[in-house]
Amino acid sequence: MAQLGGPGQPVLILPEGTNRFLGRDAQRMNIFAGKVLAETIRTTLGPKGMDKMLVDSLGDIVVTNDGVTILREMDIEHPAAKMLVEVAKTQEDEVGDGTTTAVIIAGELLKKAEDLLEMDIHATVIAMGYRQAAAKAMEILDKITIDADDRETLMNVAMTAMTGKGSEKAKKPLAELVVDAVMQVEENGEVDKDNINIQRIQGAAVSDSQIVNGVVIDKSRADPSMPKKVQDAKIALLKYPIEVKDLETDAKIKLTDPSQMQAFIENEEQMIKDMVAKVVDSGANILFCQKGIDDLAQHYLAREGILAVKRVKKSDMNRLEKATGARLVTNIDDLDSDSLGSAGLVYEKKIFDEVMIFVEECAEPKAVSIILRGSTRHVAEELERAIEDAIGVVAATMEDKKVVIGGGAPEIAISKELKDYASTISGREQLAVAAFAEALEIVPKTLAENAGLDSIDSLVDMRAAQEKSYSMGLDVFKGEVTDMKIAGVVEPHRVKKQAIQSAAEAAEMILRIDDVIAATGTGSEPDMEGMEGMGGMPPMM
Repeated sequence: MAQLGGPGQPVLILPEGTNRFLGRDAQRMNIFAGKVLAETIRTTLGPKGMDKMLVDSLGDIVVTNDGVTILREMDIEHPAAKMLVEVAKTQEDEVGDGTTTAVIIAGELLKKAEDLLEMDIHATVIAMGYRQAAAKAMEILDKITIDADDRETLMNVAMTAMTGKGSEKAKKPLAELVVDAVMQVEENGEVDKDNINIQRIQGAAVSDSQIVNGVVIDKSRADPSMPKKVQDAKIALLKYPIEVKDLETDAKIKLTDPSQMQAFIENEEQMIKDMVAKVVDSGANILFCQKGIDDLAQHYLAREGILAVKRVKKSDMNRLEKATGARLVTNIDDLDSDSLGSAGLVYEKKIFDEVMIFVEECAEPKAVSIILRGSTRHVAEELERAIEDAIGVVAATMEDKKVVIGGGAPEIAISKELKDYASTISGREQLAVAAFAEALEIVPKTLAENAGLDSIDSLVDMRAAQEKSYSMGLDVFKGEVTDMKIAGVVEPHRVKKQAIQSAAEAAEMILRIDDVIAATGTGSEPDMEGMEGMGGMPPMM
């Protein structure tokens, strides 16, 4: 990119071929990208949302209506669209649900901002108004929050999260599994979701899913001659390999006599025997090893009646520590009876075509496993995503002890009060706050559209019903406005708070961009050719 400097001499500032979009063009381009992304996943929202089929370059298929999964699987190139994908990922990591809500609110905020920009309202003024509106929205949200963490509320939260995600027929038994699992691993008011392991197995009905009061390891015995079932298990967890280590230096050993070779082999064998002896002396009859176990060691362990499993994942070792009370030993010399854990029963079992080790009957385990069944791989995968969302929302509810009513009720309540608040603000920020209030109505509007209802009629009915109670929302199954608190449709306070905050912040950041400078020819940057004028967007997929 050149500028004239001196007597007709060009001064090069940016490399040749760089694309640059300034002012309104840059804003229009970024807003368009956000709107397209929001429209793409909008049809997946709610109990009657549709699914997307995503096919990658290798032909692998993903069928889902989980917002963050769709956005992850899409090969998105546009930089502004990538910022909205980050909103969904943050929502998923923080709460586990509400990813679609966050993105469609952000998309609608950008759409409303475009109308304000056309009215010659400066982007900074819009951003300030959005910031004020988001802060006020948090106050209103706190006002309509309900304090609750009883089992019935947790069940309702789990079922609300799973509704419309392929788990419709068995959402109650699955919610039972989720609530039991989260309550089991809760410690001091906090829930570590990593302590709940989901083992997905196809080939049976969803109703055959079960919770294991312990840990399920996706491995088989190290040797078939080892016992298949051990009761009153004494469990050793070892990070140390039971095999002779290779020399780390390029040393050479020169043998001049066959007897020296024999002695060398016998010495290696003795080292293996000594390691197995340490396991036996500790009193362990179950061994989980994070590293490898030598074939000879497997033979000796089997002869001692020890069930050993090798190359166990680090995450599984951590869960075994939580469930059995064992201590992970990094050096075999430190292995003793004090470092052992216990379980009532450890056994190997084949389910469908998967061979797994079950560690059950643990005393107060702080790690559990859920065996999730589905008729096909795609069904089981979508069920797993639904269960993960449910675990996230139940954990958030247990930690915060706060819920809000679902069915679009909070958005209507916040929108209504924000419109009243906007009239108290002087200056152009008033228009931005009013636009923010209208943007929140995209959630109940989309719920109605996806259920085949008239969105205008539904919105009008909800606004009228909210004059009486904050808990009046849209029941998409009945097609009418009802008390969602009585219907048991509730969501964690954290889901709504995070969705509105992150959507507002992302929209604000995108609006403040007035210059896009994109290098070309690297092969990894988006092609922004032909985006002048109407502000089109580069290929997203």
